[in-house]
Amino acid sequence: MTMDLNVMIALAVAALVVALISAAVNILREYERGVVFTLGRFTGVKGPGFILLIPVVQQMVRVDLRTVTQDVPTQDVISLDNVSVQVNAVIYFRVVDPEKAILEVEEYSRATSELAQTTLRSVLGKHELDEMLAERDKLNRDIQEILDSQTDKWGIKVSNVEIKHVDLDDSMVRAIAKQAEAERIRRAKVINAQGEQQAAQKLADAAEILGTQRQGMQLRYLSALQDIAGGEKGTTIVFPFPMDVIRGLLPEIDGEDPASVRSEP
Repeated sequence: MTMDLNVMIALAVAALVVALISAAVNILREYERGVVFTLGRFTGVKGPGFILLIPVVQQMVRVDLRTVTQDVPTQDVISLDNVSVQVNAVIYFRVVDPEKAILEVEEYSRATSELAQTTLRSVLGKHELDEMLAERDKLNRDIQEILDSQTDKWGIKVSNVEIKHVDLDDSMVRAIAKQAEAERIRRAKVINAQGEQQAAQKLADAAEILGTQRQGMQLRYLSALQDIAGGEKGTTIVFPFPMDVIRGLLPEIDGEDPASVRSEP
């Protein structure tokens, strides 16, 4: 009976020793740090590697230094032009100061997520729907800068923010499609009007040049006749021959002054 009791005591002592050794010996990986408290007071940041603690007297909180990818739940946002949209995003952050991450905020990961949600609604609410759809990179930078500045006191570095989806209801999608179609029609009409304006200006310039050069007008007339004939042989065309052309050609043939030529009635 006494021997059995001694065995039980020995086993209990051995188990206690093993438990104390397990509590005293800690191994931290390269990406981990340990925030150590001695009798409840912060006494330093340890790691990585082998860490020896005084059981019961000292406690350690492990902190992961790797970048965390965290989804921001879908948020209902009202844009500056009063359009209701649903937006979700993803943030990338990591702990750069383990001491602040443990001492300055409770559950830094949850606090960062909650802050990201409110910042997302606040920033997007200051922009119109077109800006949300077309300037997503700029909005990502704005949200990241605000989050990074506010989480700095927690020892958190927000490295990136990406807006994943901007969802609209069906009625708004149809309205945007109509708007895009109207914009395409407007651009087509503007381009057509600009083309007609340029063509009219060129014709006016050409008419002004031909009006100052009689021979140029005559050559243009003959060129037009050639275009009508189509360059085909055996084609007979009857047309009125302007007297201005005769007045221009006869002096060159007879060697006379064009001013001396008079047309017969």
